[in-house]
Amino acid sequence: MRPLAILPALCCTVALILSFLILFAGHKQSFMEDYHILTLNTSRLGESLVNTSMSSSSNPLSSLWDLIPSNIQGDVQQAAGAVTEQLGIEDFYSAHLLDYCYGQYTPTEAPNATISGKDIHKNVTGCSNQTAMFWFDPKEILDQALDKSGLPITLDDLKWPDDIQTGLNALRLVSVTSFVLYCISVALIFVALVAAIPAIFTEGRLFPCLNLLVSILAFLAIGLASSLVTALIVKGSEVINQYGNDIGVEAKKGEKFLALTWAATALVFITMIVWSVQTCCCGRRKQQKFEPAKHG
Repeated sequence: MRPLAILPALCCTVALILSFLILFAGHKQSFMEDYHILTLNTSRLGESLVNTSMSSSSNPLSSLWDLIPSNIQGDVQQAAGAVTEQLGIEDFYSAHLLDYCYGQYTPTEAPNATISGKDIHKNVTGCSNQTAMFWFDPKEILDQALDKSGLPITLDDLKWPDDIQTGLNALRLVSVTSFVLYCISVALIFVALVAAIPAIFTEGRLFPCLNLLVSILAFLAIGLASSLVTALIVKGSEVINQYGNDIGVEAKKGEKFLALTWAATALVFITMIVWSVQTCCCGRRKQQKFEPAKHG
């Protein structure tokens, strides 16, 4: 019996669970919504156009000005929120590996004198259909929302920067590749878990070597997937925040998602190290066993 082999078996079990959660986080309404890749905050979209010139006929949103309650017309943030509501645009859109979810911030879109940021929460109202190798395209999503509103307003009227789309399109291959690698990781971690079980009850070098090989492949797959999705989160948020700030759009990084994926990676790394030690120890014990005794 090999008691130390229980450790990699446990690590693989937890890593497999975490890997499934990585894949399916946000796959339905309110299921691990906080474990998003990116969240696009559109609650202030068009804020730069909400000012005293709204009554001007040259302003593309002037037709909506009369729909905003008079008691909030002087408050830019509340007026911007009212405009996005009329346009059919949600307060946020959160991207996951298989889909995106959307909804409203409650009790208000932004902190004020009476409500702090920590008191504002997401109210998820729906999610898109699950799609393998899903790609989060905010321009397409917002265009669909504007089309459904029936109002003659486009993203060009809202001054949507083309640089956001250009930057995100450059990351599309990274997103698709990371999804494929996560799927491969799940398969390899499952194989590593199955292979670890007989290694607990047997001696010899065969099973440690087999498990080491599988764990190395699993670590490479999930390590590369975690690295790619980290780059996607960092670069994607930078692009959106750099070019979206002027129109009241910002992105929030998926910190919890990063913690989840790197925790799974660390567990697979521990598995690989344990099997490396087991392989070396088995080889050393075998060598000592057949080494002839020395006589003085």
